Amino acid sequence: MRILITFVASGAAILLASAIEAAPDAGFDAELAAVQQAWAIANYENNGDSRERALKSLEVTASDLAARNPGRAEALIWKGIVESTHADAKGGLGALSLARKARASLEAALELDPTSLEGSAYTSLGTLYYKVPGFPIGFGDRDKAEELLHKALEINPEGIDANFFYGELQYERGNYAEALHSLEKASRAAPRPGRELADRGRRQEIAALTDKVRGKMS
Repeated sequence: MRILITFVASGAAILLASAIEAAPDAGFDAELAAVQQAWAIANYENNGDSRERALKSLEVTASDLAARNPGRAEALIWKGIVESTHADAKGGLGALSLARKARASLEAALELDPTSLEGSAYTSLGTLYYKVPGFPIGFGDRDKAEELLHKALEINPEGIDANFFYGELQYERGNYAEALHSLEKASRAAPRPGRELADRGRRQEIAALTDKVRGKMS
């Protein structure tokens, strides 16, 4: 009987420990999802100054999430995504410091787990490298961008974001057939549960860029 009681007590302790460990993960997932949703609203439902203000506010939230979860690559990825989008909204030379912060966040995420969120750190970092001006103003490098986006596509070959941004890079490089191929793959990407607003906004971007590419090819 004593052995049975000890066994049951040990089992209860294990279950309790598991519940305690699972609870922070559930909380983290909810906070990360909230950042993703807020980013989609800020990026796709705001314009001009209101977009920049919304992203500036969200940057504080994303930075706090990453600071409280230093071992989670997902938090660093979303910190970098928010910082890079804020840089885009801010524009001008003042955006370069934000772009450098985003690069640091995404590089830190890659050190933790390069496959996290289906290679999103590679996707976002590659996008930064072709959107930021090159030397001597910034760190932009289209060859580096292509290398990083290739890595993203190796991890997630059917992903909507990796294919869209690779297609956008190829469009800017004048490789229209390759751009169209990637954009068509992006348009066929499976919906992402909980990311409906982001998917809708991205698909509008895909459609608009596809029209530009076809116009260049006609």
